[in-house]
Amino acid sequence: MLTLYDFMGSGNGYKVRLLLAQLGLEYTLVERDILKGETRTPEFLAKNPNGRIPTLQLEDGTHLAESDAILWYLAEGTRFAPETRLERAQTLQWMFFEQYSHEPYIAVARFWKHFFAKLTPQQEIELPSRMEKGYAALGVMERHLARNRFFVGDRYGIADIALYGYTHVACEGDFNLDNFPQVNAWLARVADEPGHVIMEHKN
Repeated sequence: MLTLYDFMGSGNGYKVRLLLAQLGLEYTLVERDILKGETRTPEFLAKNPNGRIPTLQLEDGTHLAESDAILWYLAEGTRFAPETRLERAQTLQWMFFEQYSHEPYIAVARFWKHFFAKLTPQQEIELPSRMEKGYAALGVMERHLARNRFFVGDRYGIADIALYGYTHVACEGDFNLDNFPQVNAWLARVADEPGHVIMEHKN
């Protein structure tokens, strides 16, 4: 059976849990609290030297890290995978966008504001820039979604799952989505997909 090492407050981990649920795959969930350093132990670092969640242990004992890599592995041969050469490239395009232009700003601002009682002076200095770049990423998504129901091939797939993970909890980082009607409509479409599960977590 698959084993997922995860922190329930992580949007990156939630992406994997969402796809596992929609695929109907059984797995064992092992929670690791990143706030308590539980991914920095020798035991966990033997599974993922980068010391991060999510980490998926496959049936043969292989460990696979990085949320978007895990999504590709799980989606292969299913309806969630891109079908054509171009759609595969476009899916990668949006997943790279999510990790480089979206997650470092929306996810980080959300993590600071949702999980920390008080920001450090350095975080206070950095936050306005993080917010600005997060809104810029949302603007890119808004313009794309004005012409497309989903991100690739006009159908729900792993590019949507990758971007949904942190976009749907952006409000926890004090991002206001009122001016992003297309993003909000897309969020609703994703939530209506069969097998959808919510992101259960506590701060």
